[in-house]
Amino acid sequence: MVDAEALTAWVREFARLVHERRDELTRLDSAIGDADHGANLDRGMTAAVAALEAQSAGEPAAVLKTTATTLIKTVGGASGPLYGTFFLRAAGALDGPDGAALAKAVRAGYDGVVARGKAERGDKTMLDALGPACDALDEALTAGKPLEEALGAAAQAAAAGRDATAPLVARKGRASYLGERSAGHVDPGAASVTLLVEAAATALAGRG
Repeated sequence: MVDAEALTAWVREFARLVHERRDELTRLDSAIGDADHGANLDRGMTAAVAALEAQSAGEPAAVLKTTATTLIKTVGGASGPLYGTFFLRAAGALDGPDGAALAKAVRAGYDGVVARGKAERGDKTMLDALGPACDALDEALTAGKPLEEALGAAAQAAAAGRDATAPLVARKGRASYLGERSAGHVDPGAASVTLLVEAAATALAGRG
């Protein structure tokens, strides 16, 4: 069951992975951005976990909403609003405790990031990992596969999408200022989104 406890475990695991990979994310961002993605997201996710610990478990959607509002308040640059939008839209769309409801929520989060960032797949952004992950999750669940297997497929799709950003020329965000020089580097947003999906695959395994 994807309840408040399970979603809190997802947020905690994402925070753990971001902290563990903080320097790697910063290195990626230093090549084509502000060199602060790892530090900013680590600070925001640490604050999100603290905020969740300070409140009762409550409703599942409340876990996602608290994470959203904390990220918006504590993470600078584009990451805070984009990740905040993802969790906020997911909170609004979550209408059940099963895998289908989770997939619907994640898709709503993806649509929110599209609208907020005014980007599309192929622009060398977090969407290049998040989009394939949503597709893989929907496809696996529609095929009748268990949530654990579906999230594993989503994590693999996210990682493939992340790696596919390396040869792309950025068309959105600060990396776009570099033009052709942005090619040859993995997008840091796609890298952190892959951690988000990998965290879901780990924390929500066996939940549905």
